[in-house]
This record gives sequence, C-alpha cells and structure tokens, in this order.
Amino acid sequence: MKVIRAKSAGFCWGVERAIQIAREEAQGGERRVYTDGPLIHNKQMMDALGKEDIQEVGDYQSTQNLDLEESTEKESVVVVRAHGISPQRREYLKGLGLPFRDGTCPDVGIIAGKVKSHAERGYDVVIFGDPKHPEVMGLLGYANGRGHVVQNSEDLAKLPRFSGSVAMVSQSTMFTHEFKKLTAQLSESYPDLVVFDTICGATKERQSDLVELVQEGAEAIVVIGGKHSANTRKLAKLAASHDRPTFHVETAQDLDSAQLKPFSIVGVTAGASTPEFIIRSVCDRLESL
Repeated sequence: MKVIRAKSAGFCWGVERAIQIAREEAQGGERRVYTDGPLIHNKQMMDALGKEDIQEVGDYQSTQNLDLEESTEKESVVVVRAHGISPQRREYLKGLGLPFRDGTCPDVGIIAGKVKSHAERGYDVVIFGDPKHPEVMGLLGYANGRGHVVQNSEDLAKLPRFSGSVAMVSQSTMFTHEFKKLTAQLSESYPDLVVFDTICGATKERQSDLVELVQEGAEAIVVIGGKHSANTRKLAKLAASHDRPTFHVETAQDLDSAQLKPFSIVGVTAGASTPEFIIRSVCDRLESL
C-alpha cells in the first residue's frame, strides 16, 4: 500500500510550546507538574508525559475544584494547558498556593485579547465554536457577559437583537469556509460587524493539506488523533466531505486491515495534538498491508 502523508500532520507550535513548558517545569521528574485538564487532547502523549510526573488533574473543561497538596517529596507546580482558561479560572488556580506557569497557546491568547478589549468597549462578541470546548469556555470568561457562542445558522437566528456594536471571532480550530459563511450572514443584520479571522494558521494548513491528499489520488484517508481533539474531528469530517472513506484512529492498533486492504493509495493526516511516534507507527502499519 502506498501512503501519502500530509505535510502539516502532527504537533502545531502551540502544542509543542505547552509540552516544552510542562517539561521545563518538571525538570526530568524532579518536580511534579499538575495540568488543569489534559495538557493536549491525546491520551497516549499524556501517558508518556506522566512518566515525567506531569499529571492531569481536574476535568476536560477545567470546571472542577482541585484538591492539590504540596508534595512532601518534591516541589509541585500548576501549568495551564494550550487551550487556555478564563480569567476567573486563572485567579482560582493562582490561589491554590503553588507555583503557576501559563502554557496557553499564544494564538488563543490573541483571541482572548480581542474578546476582552471589544467587550470592555461595549461590543457584543459572537464566538464561532463549540460551547462545550474548553477554549470557547475560556474565551467566554473574557466577554464580561457579552459573549454569544454559535455553531451554525440556526444558532445565529436565535441570537438576541443587539442594540450596539458587534464583533465576531472564531475558536482557533474551526472550518474557514463555515466561519466566512456565518460572518456573511451576521453582517446582513449588522453591516458594521467587526470580524476577526482567528482560525489559527496550523488549522488552515491542515485543512488545505488534506485537500491536497485527495488531489494527489488518495483513495481513502486515515486521520490520526484523540477522539476528544476538536481539530482532529474536523479533519475527519472534512475528509469525509470529499467522498473518501475516512478512518479516525488514535493509534496503529485501531487500524482495521480488512477495511483498508482494498485501497492501493491511502492519505494520512494527523491532528495538532498527535505525536510523531504515533504517526510513524500508523504509516508503518499501513505500508505493511
């Protein structure tokens, strides 16, 4: 089987940065690092980091209170994950009394800054994204009650009538074409709508590189990444929209050889939280079929 790998598959720079920060703080296991929810949405990578005493605590959405005790054996530190958190959550974590390090992706930080500055100036801020995703929940914390999350045209229709200025941003991992569609629809009601295309460059690259796999003759697409990873699920959805059989797997063990054997050319891509060792193992397994 011939395997075509997408150019941009694997870690984005924001994820690499968060992992680097956690590892710097862990000092090779000399210190215990607590991450508020999964540092990245990849169970295998979190298991690997656990060997360096980087431990996930709390929940996926960073809403639970944390019962952390300073280790008697080693110093402990709290690290914020790449998805970011609300200012309220930040204040809470800093109040735990442990050293604090912020691993928020700078791209997410830019979105938070735009939400905060416009909400403070009286704008209502519409956020295109998943209301249950931790990134969006964090962004809403900067909106001072003026944030509104939409996922589709139906959600736009349910928005209240705004009397003042309106701005619109996007969760960093959404589809570009869907964002453009929704901003166009909202601007019909608010001609002075201020739009910030905050879909990150890594997400756009992965989406365009996936289209290239189809153009290069991939008969099926294998998308590698965590089941909770928003950008990985988006890639799988995009692949399926191009009428290609699509297989979303977390590891090589998830590959079904019987389903894949009929294809002679398979395209492989991976979400921004997928480590290189998993991508290599999947490609090796496919090439052996």
